Amino acid sequence: MNRATLTLLVLLLICALSLVASQQRARKLFISLERAQIEERKLNQDWLRLEYEQRNLSKSARIRDVARNQLRMVPISPERTLYLKEAR
Repeated sequence: MNRATLTLLVLLLICALSLVASQQRARKLFISLERAQIEERKLNQDWLRLEYEQRNLSKSARIRDVARNQLRMVPISPERTLYLKEAR
């Protein structure tokens, strides 16, 4: 083999190894992208679920029910209202 053939063979091997390495990097990046997209979908689902829960928990009927039953609160009435006068 002459020198030119040997040089071309070495260059061919280097190019082949470079191609394999770049394909491996591309596969790893693609897998990372897929994982990130799956995580994004999960986070979006959680966000939508939390927004739904927040809407349900902030309804005035639910707030009234919790105030009456759990906190034992009663609506205000004029008989129970105490007015304070400022001393001058």
